[in-house]
Amino acid sequence: MGIIMSTSVMLLFLLGLCHLSTAAAVDKNDVAKPKTTASTTYIVHMAKSEMPASFEHHTHWYGSSLKTVSDSAEMMYIYSNAIHGFSTKLTPEQAESLQSQPGVLSVLPELKYELHTTRTPEFLGLGQTTETIPQSNSESDVIIGVLDTGVWPESKSFDDTGLGPVPGSWKGACESGTNFNSSNCNRKLIGARYFAKGYEATLGPIETSKESKSPRDDDGHGTHTASTAAGSVVSGASLFGYALGTARGMAPRARIAAYKVCWVGGCFSSDIVAAIDQAIADNVNVLSMSLGGGMSDYFRDSVAIGAFSAMEKGILISCSAGNAGPSAYSLSNSAPWITTVGAGTLDRDFPAFVSLGNGKNFSGVSLYRGDSNAAPTALTPFVYAANASNATSGNLCMMGTLIPEQVKGKIVMCDRGVNARVQKGAVVKAAGGVGMILANTAANGEELVADAHLLPATSVGLQNADVIKSYLFKDPNPTATILFEGTKVGVQPSPVVAAFSSRGPNSVTPDVLKPDIVAPGVNILAAWSGAIGPTGLAIDARRVAFNIISGTSMSCPHVSGLAALLKGAHPEWSPAAIRSALMTTAYTAYKNGQKLQDVATGKPSTPFDHGGGHVDPISALNPGLVYDLTVDDYLNFLCALNYSATEINSLAKRSYTCDEKKKYSVRDLNYPSFAVNFESRYGGGTTSSNVVKYTRTLTNVGPPGTYKASVTSESQLVKISVEPETLSFSQANEKKGYTVTFSAVGSVPANAENSFGRVEWSDGKHIVGSPIAISWN
Repeated sequence: MGIIMSTSVMLLFLLGLCHLSTAAAVDKNDVAKPKTTASTTYIVHMAKSEMPASFEHHTHWYGSSLKTVSDSAEMMYIYSNAIHGFSTKLTPEQAESLQSQPGVLSVLPELKYELHTTRTPEFLGLGQTTETIPQSNSESDVIIGVLDTGVWPESKSFDDTGLGPVPGSWKGACESGTNFNSSNCNRKLIGARYFAKGYEATLGPIETSKESKSPRDDDGHGTHTASTAAGSVVSGASLFGYALGTARGMAPRARIAAYKVCWVGGCFSSDIVAAIDQAIADNVNVLSMSLGGGMSDYFRDSVAIGAFSAMEKGILISCSAGNAGPSAYSLSNSAPWITTVGAGTLDRDFPAFVSLGNGKNFSGVSLYRGDSNAAPTALTPFVYAANASNATSGNLCMMGTLIPEQVKGKIVMCDRGVNARVQKGAVVKAAGGVGMILANTAANGEELVADAHLLPATSVGLQNADVIKSYLFKDPNPTATILFEGTKVGVQPSPVVAAFSSRGPNSVTPDVLKPDIVAPGVNILAAWSGAIGPTGLAIDARRVAFNIISGTSMSCPHVSGLAALLKGAHPEWSPAAIRSALMTTAYTAYKNGQKLQDVATGKPSTPFDHGGGHVDPISALNPGLVYDLTVDDYLNFLCALNYSATEINSLAKRSYTCDEKKKYSVRDLNYPSFAVNFESRYGGGTTSSNVVKYTRTLTNVGPPGTYKASVTSESQLVKISVEPETLSFSQANEKKGYTVTFSAVGSVPANAENSFGRVEWSDGKHIVGSPIAISWN
């Protein structure tokens, strides 16, 4: 936690996966529990088709069902699109009783989610002069819904100059509230809503003196993600002169609808579901959610359930993978109907060097740009925080742990961990320090994330930190200074997979490879809220129009905007087709032929790190072939997971019975990647078999052509074959199927490691690539 984002120490910026509430999901077979009067928010999923004929409307039925367990409980939200049901506050006993009522599919406790918290268009090949992007009004008809902390409407990134009327398909609204009214919307920011009933039910009324009970963004995160996805072109954008240039979103002519679901205390599932429910009704085309989903079964995951309903309506859902990397099995938002996005770097850096008294220099990064007289240009006394503290955790520079007499007038070296990086600098400054060197630990390795510190400071990687500490411990009078070098572009290699980016395998469904793709997520410049400083600290009185922050929260809206770009160019494409185009055209090697690197290991990254690879939007506009999916395909997938009729109903909002005569297999889901698990635990099984078969269908979205298959693999333990090896397409939207067979060769060592490969189809002009990940369970 807290190792990624640089902009806030509020609870919302504690990075990682979702935090579950203490209540467990209700199960009819639970043993008796001691009675309690404490109430909790629950989301109640109803089988709408089972409504008795005596009720005129489903809301009356919902209310009647609720009255059977509580005379006082009220429905907070009534859901009609994302799910069928409602949310309410109940005691655990009441929730268990409600679960047994006719027509009730499930009663799930409120969960708290947290946010996963320019140069980018040029880096992705989307410069303003690029002639390969179709120039039409179609992009301006695409609406991106952003579920986040709201929006700062006065930002130049939401200027609507040059945009035509609001699309006629738009059914949404611009809600008024604290410091926000309907006139704050325009032809760019066409909608803004807020959802706080779940938050207030758990944590009490919102204090409007501290945050706006309205769509207004007092945090910055939502403004940053919205402008990254579809911000208007703004010249002269920078953070204190860093990253100076023209800022623009990925789809600068697309429209934005902001849905505020995250508050100081977190993002609550009942509010998230309500926002998805409303966004579907509002007719958005893309949903961007830079927040953590669960690692539970999909029928218990509110984000996955809401996303399923959005997918049914033709809405692409882009979600962040999470910031819990580089640990394996750390990603969230793993449902196959969600596009799961990891983070990579840009070719831009912000160098700030450490110069020691012994004459040695070490590279670091920083976004400090304060009083030039405040930065120590001469060698200055230097101390390790642990040696200037009586606390056992003194090395971490936490509040109240430094001894001012031992810090005053010195540069202090602090270790990363526990509290926010920018807060460590604030602690040093408060104790009288004049500068800080922030040291990576083994948990961070060589990954460097720049921060807009309150005092002269720089961050150094683990190797440099160890050498600097050695100097500190051995020299009786250590000194140091920090040299700030501004902005540097053309950094190589780039991109590299960020260490914080959450990794596969997919813990919910191992036979579906996740993440899907990586996009820029490190040191991203985008619009910011005028209500808070760039560090997010209360003591930071600075105000900026743009900020530079990092996280898969930043990579997610890149893909959301690119999806809008593709939707504008190809309005007929389904969400699965758009994701396929992004995945199969992504690159996994640099122009020199070397494989993409993982900054966490210094070695080549794998599909468990980067999915299909790093997004390449120009190629995605013309992918040649796509792997498409329908709602029925996903329903068959749920059958392959052996979900019950009730569990499927929770996701699909209708009765659906799996055909007992049909053999379902997760491996037949028409996904643009291959996660191969020998001794898989899923349907269609190969429990002890040494042969695994995957079927796929390709749809032609380009000119007629003949595609030939090629396979690359680093494994000597598995033989991979494709049948047929050639596919010929004579017309648009023609479909052709193929099978990939994975055969284990000989005896497999007990310590066999994961191995990786790739299947590619090419007609000489297009390359349609799919990653392969082989695991031994």
